Amino acid sequence: MPRSAQDFPLDHLATAAGAAPKYCLSFTAASLRPELATVIAGIYLEQGDWGRTKAVVLGSNALQARSASSAKRLESELRQRLQRLTTPQLELLAKGTRDERTAMAWLAVLKRIQIAADVTQEVLTGKLSSRDPVLRRSDMAAFYEATERDHPELGALAPSSQQKVRSALLQMLREAGLLAGKAGKGGTLGTVQRPLVSPQVQELLEDDDPALLEGFLLSPAARPAKAGKTKAPAKASAKPAPKPAANTAVKAAPKPAAKKTSAARRKTA
Repeated sequence: MPRSAQDFPLDHLATAAGAAPKYCLSFTAASLRPELATVIAGIYLEQGDWGRTKAVVLGSNALQARSASSAKRLESELRQRLQRLTTPQLELLAKGTRDERTAMAWLAVLKRIQIAADVTQEVLTGKLSSRDPVLRRSDMAAFYEATERDHPELGALAPSSQQKVRSALLQMLREAGLLAGKAGKGGTLGTVQRPLVSPQVQELLEDDDPALLEGFLLSPAARPAKAGKTKAPAKASAKPAPKPAANTAVKAAPKPAAKKTSAARRKTA
């Protein structure tokens, strides 16, 4: 699936006027929701067209929404995320393990929601690098304060909408496995951690754009080697040695001589 330059979530791209592109802030209509993203991905793989996929999802209430308006909001937000994924990524989202489906849902978020990518790169990566994995409200407050300089659309939100954006981001980080634990006393929000990334997920990220590994708190330069390449020498040396000596020894000791001697004695007698 072809992608434009703005589809890369970890690049801080600028417009022709020199200003940062506006954040997409409509994502509060849906959190990570990997189980619903899986449903949409499966229908798309059957239909092969996003327009028909939308019609099937809404017509059958595939997302099990309580109202038509809720269904439309969910479908629209999730579909716009999934449209950024490649076909192999959609296939893994539809047919992979639970952790792989979660990873693909998070990848779709990274590709569409720039603020999620920025939080991961600028805040979470920094926490791990400084060996201080505890995420605090002060960390997030400093991020939002600095970010509003380039993204005044954040500051233009009503206080209630700002709170929704911040809460939705934290919830997605927890659902994606990048933040563990609940908010506690002293202004703590949880502990930053690297999520589980299977070899299949890692391969799809590398094939797409190695920089996407940073969205999973992984360094492209420090990724482990693929298992298939390390096992090749072992196969060459694992062949058992033949044992011809033992077989030769057995064949070299027949006992026909004794019978011949007995026959010779009877003939002489």
